[in-house]
Amino acid sequence: MYNKILVINLMHIGDLLLVTPVLRTLRSNFPSSHIALLADAKIADLVKYNKNIDQLIAIDKKGYHDKLWNYLKLIGEIRREKFDLVINLHRNERASFLAGLSGAGKIVGYSTFGPHVLFDKVLENRKRVKHQVEAHFDVLRETLGITVIDDRGIEMWLDEPAEDEAARLWSAAFGTDGALPVIGLNSGASWPTKRWPKEYFADLADRLLEAGYGVAYFGGPMDVELVRETVALMKNSTHARLAIFTGKVNLLVLAALFKKCAALITNDSGPMHIAVAMDVPLVSIFGASPVIGFSPYNDKSVVIKSDADCHPCYQHHCGTLHCMKGISVDKVLEATMEIIAKK
Repeated sequence: MYNKILVINLMHIGDLLLVTPVLRTLRSNFPSSHIALLADAKIADLVKYNKNIDQLIAIDKKGYHDKLWNYLKLIGEIRREKFDLVINLHRNERASFLAGLSGAGKIVGYSTFGPHVLFDKVLENRKRVKHQVEAHFDVLRETLGITVIDDRGIEMWLDEPAEDEAARLWSAAFGTDGALPVIGLNSGASWPTKRWPKEYFADLADRLLEAGYGVAYFGGPMDVELVRETVALMKNSTHARLAIFTGKVNLLVLAALFKKCAALITNDSGPMHIAVAMDVPLVSIFGASPVIGFSPYNDKSVVIKSDADCHPCYQHHCGTLHCMKGISVDKVLEATMEIIAKK
C-alpha cells in the first residue's frame, strides 16, 4: 500500500492530458492514497480541477525553476513530502533527476541515462509501437503489478468562470440560439511538419462558410501570426460567420469553446487532445508525426494521414512538406461532413 504517490509529467499539453487515464487508474487502485501530480506551471490549468488528484505541484520550467538553486529547492520540497511512490512519465534529465532524487520509497517509470540508477525499475516509453496511454499503463502493470485498468479516456474538468466566458464569446460571435453549426479549425502545431498548409486551411474555411457553416479559428499565442496569414488568404475573410479566438483565451476557456463546436479540424497538436477530453468529433491530420502513439484517444475521430513513403519521418523540418501537401482539401471536407452526419 502506498500512502503518498507522486506522478511526474513535465511535457506539453497533449502529453499531460494523456497521463489522466493513469491518474484515474491509480485512484481506483489506491482509493485512500494521497495522489500528487507534478506538471508544468504554464499548462497546469489542464489538471487544476482533476478529481483524481489531491495535490498539484507546478514547476516553472522556463522561469523560476530554470535556475539551479531554485530547482534544487524544489527537489528539497519534494523530499520533505516523503512520498512512498514516484512514477516518472517524462523521460528527460529534469524530470528524471526530480524523480531519482525525490527520496521516495519506490521510484519507477521512464528515465534518461544517469539518474536511472536511482530508480527501482525503468521502462522504455513504447509510444512508437502503441498508443502513449497504453504505454503508460504498461508502467503501472510492470512496475506496480496493477491488473485492473480504469480507463475512461482523457479527462479534463472546467470551472464555472471558464464556461461563462466561453458562452459570452460564443454569443458575441455566433448568436445565442445555437442553431448555427460551427466548425472549429486548429491550424497550429509544435513542428512545421505537423502543419497542414495554411492555403489549404484558407480554402477549407471558405468552402465551409459558403456551405452555411460558421467557422472558428483556434490556437494559442504562438499561432496568432499563422492564423492572420491564413485568414488573409481567404475569399471570405470578413464573413459574419467567421470568428477568430486564436491567442485570446486560456486553456480552460479554449476547452469550453471546443464543446460548442459541431466538429474540430486539427493538426496533431495539444488542442487536439483537449478536444478529445471535451468529447468533440475530430478530423485529425497527421504529417510527419506517427499516428500510433498520439492519435485521438477516442472513437469519435477520423484520422487522415499522409500516404507518402516517408511517413512518419519524425522530422521537425522539411523542404518539401510532401506529406502534408498530399492531403487534399476535398478529402478533409468529406471526412468532416461524415462525422457531422454521424453526430
